[in-house]
Amino acid sequence: MIELAYVGHATTLIRVGGATVLTDPVLRSRIGPLRRHGPPADPAARDADVVVISHQHRDHLDLPSLARLRPDTPFVAPKAAGPLIERAGIERVIGLSPGESARVAGLAITATEAVHDGRRDPWGKAAEPMGVLLERGSERVYFPGDTDLFEGMAALGPLDLALLPVWGWGPNLGSGHLDPAEAARALKLLRPRVAVPIHWGTLYPAGLSVLRPRPLSEPPRRFAELAAREAPDVDVRVLEPGERTTVDAMMRAMPRPGAV
Repeated sequence: MIELAYVGHATTLIRVGGATVLTDPVLRSRIGPLRRHGPPADPAARDADVVVISHQHRDHLDLPSLARLRPDTPFVAPKAAGPLIERAGIERVIGLSPGESARVAGLAITATEAVHDGRRDPWGKAAEPMGVLLERGSERVYFPGDTDLFEGMAALGPLDLALLPVWGWGPNLGSGHLDPAEAARALKLLRPRVAVPIHWGTLYPAGLSVLRPRPLSEPPRRFAELAAREAPDVDVRVLEPGERTTVDAMMRAMPRPGAV
């Protein structure tokens, strides 16, 4: 059984194969001009068995949030992001490039392609962004970080659970992101049994929610509507920040090569 808690934005807690994976932890109430909407971050995030960092942007790699975690927690991250993560006191960073894998906490964790800007700042050094495929036995979960649609998604399926970003932290989206329509099209490539929209409804500029509130709530509903047309066999579950769900993994006759 796979258990998922949507902490908010790109932060999730995924329990698969008995291990808990924390993705892109943002545990504070504010990041610069962005204010957290919804409940506070789940305190269980601090006890994760492994942390995944997809890329260096501040809404995915927040150093004060990392400093709240156990320093001996293993981190899996893009190779060039290691020195930045270590600044938060993290002792063990496993650097991966897309296509590479590591075995951590009993899981096979494979870095996947991501079409996104990997620099922390526009003028900074790039660290190639990545998503991750989590595998244990027949259980398969995909966390893409931030990415645009890419054809290589077809090689990642079938999946038990896909976490798909459907928006961002403001009223508009820049390049390198999935919007509700592109996330719905991604379902046909990924072929998950269950899909949960993420990267919405959590971080938003202070005060803007009064003037333009729709991006805080509309994107996942639009995704669900479009997914019903594009991939009607996929079970789409819209979780509010702080909500949880479980997925029973489908038993397969033979595990995929490389599965643990």
